[in-house]
Amino acid sequence: MIFAVLVPLLIACFIPLLSKMKHRIHTGIFVFFVPLAIFLYFVRYIGENFTPVRETVNWIPSMGINFDFYLDGLSLLFVLLISGIGALVVLYSIYYLDKQERLGQFYVYLLMFMTAMLGVVLSDNVFVLYTFWELTSISSFLLIGYWHFKERSRYGALKSMMITIFGGLSMLGGFVLLTVVTGTTSIQGMIDQTDTILNSSYLPLILILVLLGAFTKSAQFPFHIWLPDAMEAPTPVSAYLHSATMVKAGIFLVARFSPIFSTYEWFFIIVSLVGILTLCWASYMAVRQTDLKAILAFSTISQLGMIMAMLGFGTQAAVFAAVFHILSHATFKGSLFMIAGIIDHETGTRDIRKLGGLMTLMPISATLALFGTFSMAGVPLPFLNGFYSKELFFGSTLGLDGNILSQAIPYLAVLGSIFTFVYSMYFFFGVFTGPKKLDQLPKKPHEAPIGMHLSPIILVLGVIVIGIWPNLLNGSFLYHAASAVNPATTYYEVSFWHGFTYPPLLMSLAVVAVGTALYLTRRKWETVYGVLPGRLSLNKAYDGLMKRFDTYSDSLTNYYMTGSLKNYMAIILGATFLVTAGVMLYTGGFTISFDNLAEVTIIEVAIILAMIIAAVATIFINHNLAAVLVAGIVGYGVAMLFVIYRAPDLALTQFVVETITVALFLLCFYHLPKLRKRKESARSKWKNASIAISFGAMMTLIGISTHSSRWFDSISEYFLETSYKLGGGDNVVNVILVDMRGLDTLFEIAVLGIAALAIFSLIKWKKNKGEAD
Repeated sequence: MIFAVLVPLLIACFIPLLSKMKHRIHTGIFVFFVPLAIFLYFVRYIGENFTPVRETVNWIPSMGINFDFYLDGLSLLFVLLISGIGALVVLYSIYYLDKQERLGQFYVYLLMFMTAMLGVVLSDNVFVLYTFWELTSISSFLLIGYWHFKERSRYGALKSMMITIFGGLSMLGGFVLLTVVTGTTSIQGMIDQTDTILNSSYLPLILILVLLGAFTKSAQFPFHIWLPDAMEAPTPVSAYLHSATMVKAGIFLVARFSPIFSTYEWFFIIVSLVGILTLCWASYMAVRQTDLKAILAFSTISQLGMIMAMLGFGTQAAVFAAVFHILSHATFKGSLFMIAGIIDHETGTRDIRKLGGLMTLMPISATLALFGTFSMAGVPLPFLNGFYSKELFFGSTLGLDGNILSQAIPYLAVLGSIFTFVYSMYFFFGVFTGPKKLDQLPKKPHEAPIGMHLSPIILVLGVIVIGIWPNLLNGSFLYHAASAVNPATTYYEVSFWHGFTYPPLLMSLAVVAVGTALYLTRRKWETVYGVLPGRLSLNKAYDGLMKRFDTYSDSLTNYYMTGSLKNYMAIILGATFLVTAGVMLYTGGFTISFDNLAEVTIIEVAIILAMIIAAVATIFINHNLAAVLVAGIVGYGVAMLFVIYRAPDLALTQFVVETITVALFLLCFYHLPKLRKRKESARSKWKNASIAISFGAMMTLIGISTHSSRWFDSISEYFLETSYKLGGGDNVVNVILVDMRGLDTLFEIAVLGIAALAIFSLIKWKKNKGEAD
C-alpha cells in the first residue's frame, strides 16, 4: 500500500521533464495513468468476503511513529473515490487546460495532493495521518492559487490554508492527548481502548480539538467561508478537491473516530447540530449566488452538512445513509462541476444572470446537467441515486430518540432539503432554459468537444446505474464501509417504493411541492436576504480578524526588528535562557554531583584563568585586531585542555580551526573601520550583563548536570567495545569519524569543498573583472 500512496509523489518528480513535451503531447496524458493504475489496484478488494489489510513500514519506531497503513471498508471507499475521480479529473483537464498553461506545476501540485489524500485515508498512525493532513492543506493552497496572477485566487488560497491549518493544529492537539491517554499512536489501538478514552477527564477537550480539524476541513458552519473563495481555482481542481476529496477529509475523520465517540452524548449534540445547521444555512445561501461555481460551492457545503449530521446520529441506518450519500454525492457533484467548467469554457462566463436558453446550443451539457441537478435535488425518480440518498437521510432523522434536538432534526432536514431543491432547479433552468442572452456573452456558445464530456458522462452513468440498481454495491462494498464506522451495522437493502404512507416519501414529496413553489416565486421572496444575513457576514469578520493580525504583527515586528545585531543576540539569548532554564527547573533537570571527578591540576587552573581573563578583556579592548587576537586565546586554551585530557586529534583540530578563524577575522577586520563602542546607559549595561551572566551560568549548570545525571546509558562504552571489532582501529575517535559516522564526515568534507570552490570562483571572478576593467 505504501507504494500506491507514494507513487503519485514519485511520478511528480518526473513531471517537469515530461512537461517539456507538452507542445507535442499534453502532460495530462502521462498523469492520467497514475490514478487509473491506483484505482485498478484497489478495486480488486471489492467483495463480500473483504477483510481489512494492514501494512507497516518503520519510520521513527522509538516514538511509535511508523507508516502504519490500514485498509478497511471505509478507507477503501475513499481510496477508490480519490483515485477514480482523480483519473476522470485528469482526463477532463487534458481538454480543459490549454497547453500554454503551466502544466508542469499544475500536475505536480495535483499529484502531491493525491498522495496526501491517499495517506490521510490509509494511515492508522495519528501523527502520520496529521502529516498527510497538512500536506493536503499545502497542496490545495498551491492548486487554489494556481492562477496566482489573479488577486482572488491568491486570496482564496490563503483563506483556505489559514482556516484548515488552524483546524489541523487543533486536531494535532487532540491526537497528542489521545496518545497520552491510551499510550498508543494507532487509531485501531485507540478504538480498542474506547472505554479508557470515554472515562478520561480529557475527553471533552479531545472531542473539541478533533472536531475542529474535521469541521474546518469539511467546511462546516461557521468555517465554511473558505470553500466559496476556493472556487477561484481551475474547474478541474474544484471538481476534485471540493466535491470528492479534500472537503470529505473531515467527513472521513469523523467517521474514522466514530467508534470511539459515538456513545458520548456531546458527540451526537455537536456533530448533529453543526451538520444540520450547515445543511440549512448553506442551501439557503446557495439560492442567493449568481456564479455557477459559487452555487455549487454552497451546494457542496450543504451536502457535507447532511453527511456530517448523519454521522452525528450514529445509528445503523444513519451511518449507512452517510456512506451511500458519500458515493452518490461524488458522482453528481463531480459531473456538475465539470459541466459548470464547460459552460464557462464555451461561453466565457459563469454569471447565471448572463446565461439562459443554452439547451438548444449545448444539448449534451444540458442532458448531463439534468441528471446531475435532479439527482442533487432528490427528485423521486428511480434512476437517480440522489433520491435514494435523500430518502435514507430522511429515514435516519426519524429514528432518533432523546432530547428536543432529536425532535427538531426531521423538520430541519426537510427545510434544508427544500432549499436544496430550489438551488438545483435554479442552477439547471437558469442556465439551460428561458430566453437566450447571446449579446451578454463574451464568446459565442457552442457544444464542447466530446473529450471534455467524457468524464461527466462517466459520472452521470454512475448516477443512473446506482439509481437503477441501488443495491449493486451494498453487500460487497458499502456494507464494509458502514460497518467500519458502526460495527453493529448489518446489511441494508435499498428500494425505491415503500408505499404511499412511507414517511420519508411524504417528506420528499413535501420538499418537491414546497421547493417548486419557492422556485417559481423566487423573485418575490429573495428580498429576505437583505434581512438574513443582511449586513452580517462571516467573511467580513474573517477579513477584520486577519487585518488585526497583520496590524499587530507589524507592530510587534517593528518593535524588535531594529537593525541592531546586539539587540537580536540579546533577544535570542534571553528567550533561550527563559525557556531552557524554566523547563530545566520544572522538570528537575539541574543536578549537581561531585562523585567520580578527576583531580584538577595547577596547569588546568592556569589555562582556565587565562581563558577567563582573555574573555573578559575583549569587553574593554577598543582595537579590532587586538580584540580578535585576545579572543583567540580562548580557543587555544580549549585546545590545550584537549591535550591535557589526552585527545590529540581533537586538540589538533581545534588548533587548526582556531588558527584559520583568527586569520580570517584578521583579514576581514583589516578592511573594516576602527571599532567604536557606543556609549550605553547604565540600564543597558546591566541588562547586557544580566543576560550574559545568566546564559553562561545556565550553560555551566547544564554541563555539570549532564555529567551528574544519567538519563540514558552512555554510548561511549559501545564505541570503546566495538571500535576495533567493527572499525579495525584502536583510535576510537578516528573510528567514529571514519566508520561510525562516515557519512557525516563525508558530507562535512563535501560542504567544505563546495565552499572552497565558491571562494575560488569569487576570487577568479574578481580577478577577471579587474582585468576587464
